[in-house]
Amino acid sequence: MDTQLDLWEVFIQGKSGGNYTHAGSVHAADSNMALQNARDIYTRRNEGSSIWVIPSKYVVASNPEDADMLFDPANEKIYRHPTFYVMPEGAKQI
Repeated sequence: MDTQLDLWEVFIQGKSGGNYTHAGSVHAADSNMALQNARDIYTRRNEGSSIWVIPSKYVVASNPEDADMLFDPANEKIYRHPTFYVMPEGAKQI
C-alpha cells in the first residue's frame, strides 16, 4: 500500500512578469500544503516571486513514438520558415 501523499509539480516565476519554469515536485495532502512545501524547498533564498503547484495526475505528456506526428516539420509549408520573408530595410525590432 502506498503511504506517500499526493505528488504535485512545482513551477516558479523568477521575477514578476517572467516565465514560470518547472522547479521539481513535492508530496502534499492538499494545495495549501503543496504551496508551503514548494516554498520551503524551492524558494529558500527568495529565488521566486510566485509559485504554481499542479497535481501530477493532471499532467499529460506525449509519447516519444508520436514524435513524427506531433513535431512534423511541415516542409511543404514554406511560409512557416523565417527564410520565406524579406526583412524590411532599417527594421530593428522584428
